[in-house]
Amino acid sequence: MDINKKIKNSQLVQKDLVIEYFKKNPNKDIKHPEVVDWVVEAYKKRTGKVFRDPDRAIRQLAQSGFLIKINKGIYKYIPDKVHPKKLEDFTASQKKIILKRGGYKCAICGRGEKEGVELHIDHIKPKDSGGSAIIENGQILCSQHNFIKKNLRQTETGKKMFINLYELSKKENNEELSKFSADVLAIYEKYKINGHIVWEK
Repeated sequence: MDINKKIKNSQLVQKDLVIEYFKKNPNKDIKHPEVVDWVVEAYKKRTGKVFRDPDRAIRQLAQSGFLIKINKGIYKYIPDKVHPKKLEDFTASQKKIILKRGGYKCAICGRGEKEGVELHIDHIKPKDSGGSAIIENGQILCSQHNFIKKNLRQTETGKKMFINLYELSKKENNEELSKFSADVLAIYEKYKINGHIVWEK
């Protein structure tokens, strides 16, 4: 390998490799493992390094409008359907305000830096759904709950959280918390939201 090729490969952007794979396979439903296996092997071969997070690169391309998510773990690149979306990120000053407003704690579990938890600033309405980078659309999530939210719709995450809270309060005989959780879950039922998540009363 000549020196120019080595330099080029050392500067290879991981996301570009994912794009390369999908461009080689247009108009096909591609399962997640197929992409991951190829890009990990190609990145190792070209750079000698490990591709640490191919999932993130694929997700970002779907969020940005380059890929279409067909189903869970299945993506498609359709050249004529690529519509780049403008994804707004919070500025450093906005993040400071959101952290201060939220008391430097996860909005779901209440854990924070004192407990050694990594905190993220999250868009309440996701960026890829048109969520703006405004203070009102920001919240603090720990890394664990941010990951959960990225894999579930926020209403699903909320319902699961209140089901867990309801079950815990019943075990602890905390009637007030139990009633509160039941009231919230009743709202989910009233509006027929996330009916696939079963709440056993």
